[in-house]
Amino acid sequence: MELIILLLAAYLLGSIPSALWLGKLFYKTDVRQHGSGNLGATNTFRVLGKRAGLTVTILDILKGTIAVLLLLLPFFENVDVHPLIPGVLAVVGHMYPVFASFKGGKAVATSGGVLLGYDWPVFVLVLVTFLIVLKLTKMVSLSSMVVSIVGFSYSIIYYFRTGDVYLLIMVGLLGSFIFYRHRTNIARIKAGTEPKVKWL
Repeated sequence: MELIILLLAAYLLGSIPSALWLGKLFYKTDVRQHGSGNLGATNTFRVLGKRAGLTVTILDILKGTIAVLLLLLPFFENVDVHPLIPGVLAVVGHMYPVFASFKGGKAVATSGGVLLGYDWPVFVLVLVTFLIVLKLTKMVSLSSMVVSIVGFSYSIIYYFRTGDVYLLIMVGLLGSFIFYRHRTNIARIKAGTEPKVKWL
């Protein structure tokens, strides 16, 4: 029973639509009706500005981090499950949130939060990589896909050092989520029509 509650809690945590609720509560704006219509930090930056975008980014990261750390709660102390599994459930919740008609974000920030909760050095690596690529290209989508490759490369090296197959599998899965959610962006990048950020 505790395992079911854990996984459900992780999914529901990930389902919290930070961009939607923050936009409606403080800006009287439904971000789904503007910009790309996506419930993620990038569209929040575009529609509501830097402060709102940064707030949503942090909140979406924390969803993944908290999901990984749920096992530290006394209620779940006897649950025998790898902490990355509830982390992935939070990412699924972020992409397909029950609180927003199952139409959510593109998994980037919450995936980063999962890494932060499990192995903070890889989070720092992907964050720095993301910022560098974003500064050079001005494309959030391309930066997101690049860091998913970097993160997976790190997990391969980490596997040969520690034998942690869970990190390898889960980072590969999260990277697959990111590429799948960015499939329309890939088409626009190839066509040279992908929008570039103006706030950096």
